[in-house]
Amino acid sequence: MTSVDLANWTKAAEASSDQLIALRRSIHEEPELGLDCPQTRDKLELALYNLPLTIRRSERSSGFVAILEGSTPGPTVLLRGDMDALPIEEDTGLDFASREPGRMHACGHDSHSAMLATAARILSGKRHEIAGRILFMFQPGEEGLHGARVMIEEGLLGDPLPDAAFALHVWPTLPHGAVACRAGAILASTDMLHARIVGEGGHAAMPHDARDPVPVAAEIILALQSEVARKTLVTDPIVLSITKINAGTTHNVLPEAVDMLGTLRTLSPEARARGREAFERICTHVSAAHGCTAEVKIEQGYPPTINDRRAVRLVREIAGDAFLKLPASNMCGEDFSYVLEKVPGAMAFLGVARDDEDAAECAPLHNPSMMIDEKVLPLGVALHCAFAMRFLEKGWE
Repeated sequence: MTSVDLANWTKAAEASSDQLIALRRSIHEEPELGLDCPQTRDKLELALYNLPLTIRRSERSSGFVAILEGSTPGPTVLLRGDMDALPIEEDTGLDFASREPGRMHACGHDSHSAMLATAARILSGKRHEIAGRILFMFQPGEEGLHGARVMIEEGLLGDPLPDAAFALHVWPTLPHGAVACRAGAILASTDMLHARIVGEGGHAAMPHDARDPVPVAAEIILALQSEVARKTLVTDPIVLSITKINAGTTHNVLPEAVDMLGTLRTLSPEARARGREAFERICTHVSAAHGCTAEVKIEQGYPPTINDRRAVRLVREIAGDAFLKLPASNMCGEDFSYVLEKVPGAMAFLGVARDDEDAAECAPLHNPSMMIDEKVLPLGVALHCAFAMRFLEKGWE
């Protein structure tokens, strides 16, 4: 079997399809949140039991890295799968739907980790053909808790770091079996915005005796949208959305303060810096113009996810006719970005709509009705195997 023979890798994965689907469903039924996913970790480690792998556990999370040493020395490649779920009430009607109220694998991490564990089992059987090392990174805390950064800070990716890194993300609104990717920024940074506009409360019938922060907050929101619309390069976009506003207690009292929450999404460090500066400047200065004050906090989220051109070329080579070049970046975020800041590589999206469905009509990620076609999962396993073996054999050639 050659490194890029995707059909044969898929055949090998299909031979393990029953175990693959059973593992995915078991994880799906018992979703865990955040950095603490001990049941998920135990299920994955059990799936890897008795393989020639060295397990390194995270001390600050339930993450772990399984290391496969080849029969001869060579480069190191990392494959990553995330483990955590979302705080969403599932509404799929599946026989194996979540048994945990208010928790659901609505982003496909159950399939990511199951595909990676299956790839580890197949590649372990090819150990004698491997020149180098493969790291299988099983990571919790992707949904906003910086799980990848935690594992990097703990040194679990090794020293020196891997020579290449790859990850797959299932995508229910892409066609069945499509492998979508692009060079450069594929996903955005994800900063969280907080602002508290403080005025003086009073009687709603006598606003002249108070300093009402509500119209000030409204003016700030409009000014932020104008800033983005009129001062942002269309080739280096910014998305700034105010998503929550909280103020007041009743109909006839002007509130003392307005609290606002939002998100800032960008595709470059330069746009990120501009967006953060604009948010702070506009909140502060518009408030001051109306005799109010602004307390501004920007919580740093994930950096943009930047794919290496060489890695995307490798993905295209392996995916063949299934490859789909994404026409534009997506403004969602991913903490695989932390890995790609330090290691050249790529994330690709795997289309998991059923082949008899219009993918555009499927429930998207982070939706209570999100589902995937499990028939695509062996392809995901095969892609993991092919990415690793192709890089170990030829590097970036």
